[in-house]
Amino acid sequence: MIPIWETITKKELIDLKIFKAELVTRKHSVLGKTSNFVVLNSANWANIIPVTKQGEILLIEQFRQGTNSITLEIPGGLIENGEQPIEAARRECIEETGYSSDKELELLGISLPNPAFLNNKCYTFAWFDVEKRHLQNFDENEEINVIPTPVNEVKQMLLEGKINHSIITTAFFYFFLKYGF
Repeated sequence: MIPIWETITKKELIDLKIFKAELVTRKHSVLGKTSNFVVLNSANWANIIPVTKQGEILLIEQFRQGTNSITLEIPGGLIENGEQPIEAARRECIEETGYSSDKELELLGISLPNPAFLNNKCYTFAWFDVEKRHLQNFDENEEINVIPTPVNEVKQMLLEGKINHSIITTAFFYFFLKYGF
């Protein structure tokens, strides 16, 4: 069995607003070797696959700074301090799309975005029978187009690489495993 490394020290390197980089010194309990690792501490994330009464999935199109490109995604974001994942997913859907439903959200899965250096989780939900009820309410520097898309087109977009954000593809993996379509 692979052992968990013992944490010896932690030192914050920099606070980057959405991440805090930390230098962590850990010791292997069997081999006895000690090494330094960089860990990014982040709040957990929540995303949501909103499905309209007409059976369309609401994709969102937005500019992403990291890749300097426009991506196709689903609503999601950071879970605020003290907020439950389900509430964060609901809030993000309403803020980014203006859509909501009287139905309950369904947890599809919890993933680790990149456990090699990130310490957080991403909670993925589905929300059925959503309809436009609110105005969009963007974060600073956020601009989003909502694109209602038939389920079969979403599958094709995934296969063609038009939807290629890894957290979003994971969300659809959970969605299609659970609901088929």
